[in-house]
Amino acid sequence: MAGEGRRGAPAAEPRRRLKNLVPPGPVRATAAVCEAASCLSAGAGEVHAGLVDGVGVRGLTDVAVKRVGCLGLCAAGPLVAVLETDRLHRGVSGADLTAVLDDLATADAASGMAEPDPFFARQVRIVTENLGRIDPESIDDYVAAGGYTALERALTELDPAAVLAEVTASGLRGRGGAGYPTGLKWRTAVKAAGADRYVICNADEGDPGAFMDRSVLESDPHRVLEGMALAAYAVGARKGYVYCRAEYPLALSRLRTAIRQAQRAGWLGEDIAESRFSFTVEVRVGAGAFVCGEETALIASIEGGRGTPKPRPPYPGMSGLRGAPTVINNVETLAAVPAIIRNGGAWYASTGTATSKGTKVFALAGRVRNTGLIEVPMGTTLREIVYGIGGGVVDDRPLKAVQTGGPSGGCLPASHLDMPVDYESLVEAGSIMGSGGLIVLDDRACMVDVARFYMEFCREESCGKCIPCRVGTTQASTLLTAITSGSATPRHLADLERLGEMMGAMSLCGLGQTAPNPVFSTLRYFRDEYRAHIEDRTCPAGVCAMAGTSSHPAVAGP
Repeated sequence: MAGEGRRGAPAAEPRRRLKNLVPPGPVRATAAVCEAASCLSAGAGEVHAGLVDGVGVRGLTDVAVKRVGCLGLCAAGPLVAVLETDRLHRGVSGADLTAVLDDLATADAASGMAEPDPFFARQVRIVTENLGRIDPESIDDYVAAGGYTALERALTELDPAAVLAEVTASGLRGRGGAGYPTGLKWRTAVKAAGADRYVICNADEGDPGAFMDRSVLESDPHRVLEGMALAAYAVGARKGYVYCRAEYPLALSRLRTAIRQAQRAGWLGEDIAESRFSFTVEVRVGAGAFVCGEETALIASIEGGRGTPKPRPPYPGMSGLRGAPTVINNVETLAAVPAIIRNGGAWYASTGTATSKGTKVFALAGRVRNTGLIEVPMGTTLREIVYGIGGGVVDDRPLKAVQTGGPSGGCLPASHLDMPVDYESLVEAGSIMGSGGLIVLDDRACMVDVARFYMEFCREESCGKCIPCRVGTTQASTLLTAITSGSATPRHLADLERLGEMMGAMSLCGLGQTAPNPVFSTLRYFRDEYRAHIEDRTCPAGVCAMAGTSSHPAVAGP
């Protein structure tokens, strides 16, 4: 069910709201404490409180302590950055803040910048430019960093057609997975008949290992609101919704705070910036159904119905929420729009490849040393991401595969490390960009078991509306379980391939259509592992327990 405050939707987790320490005079040094979800869970609240106390004890009257959003290097939290020198303190303990306080006592802009960490030096920040720099609960911080200047420029210097033209010229493509051109999607809504139009921010991120949209909402919520307002101005909408899953209480809390602040400051509401443009935003909380990431299922949930997809066409741009033309973009896509309007579409298009423009935010996870949130130009190679930014595989073990695109994506072997990461290259290799999950697997991973995991996820998340997905994911999961348990025959493998082709061709929405992708990619690159499970009754990685031949009718041999 959708809806803010509906029965069964969990409330935001209670947390102590820590006040920033702001000195009365000029600020010489600033301790930026990461208070995104990962660092808060590791004790960032205690670090923040301890620094405020420590600064007072030492008499550092020109030092500020402020909360900021995600600093990126999530595996090393709690994190504290000294903004004037770019020094990053990792694994800070609330019980021992000596190193940070010593740094604050001597740091100032004249003391020199720290040597750039390879994790950050190789990144290009557009969507995440404010992350770790501003207080996500302060509209003043956002405005001081250039926030809402793009919206002001649009309303005072550009007409809606000009905003649409800049977005089109930028080459921005949807970052939610499909990579559809954003300008073309907006233009469809402009041309569609209807008095009302809507803009929806899809924040229903549900891929295992993905936390890109959550981090942006937790760290820079005003940027997403500004992107929504620009989209609304371009297509003629007066109403917007953010659809976010209930599992993101901190993101929801900060988003609601940002909406209230933007309304009070006049950036949302009636006659924004003394123009004739009006736009309001509401939050809708989803129960965490993966299928609600699909546009028509998301719309059904916002309307109060069960989150199940509908056949397309008509597409939401023509007939979406309440039958009106509706633009749906995910968090990352909308967060890129303010920078495009500030700097121009040509500026954005100068980064990336010929067909994949700009940057991409990834959640780098798995068996890699530096897990966290990264943003790199389109076309960056997997090798540079895994080894240059990620620091390589944990314990220096051999890299076996990189899984991209979540449950809808695929597993690419180490031989593809020098492949550029862009929409076309990934599809050609048997995977997809997806929303940006990127999971590193070492030589101890069983690729058959990986395929089984993702198929079970799709089975659990299937809405059940269409038979190819409902039955197909169940049967595929059963076949993969038979293979990993050592009870399968060559016939099961042939059945699995035929079943995957049928699901891809006949399922109603993207969940069922792409559910076989992890199977197809692992069969393409790791077929020997399937053969070992079936023919030799062994798991080369030592992950699967071989249990002998099954007598279950669904997995019995010929």
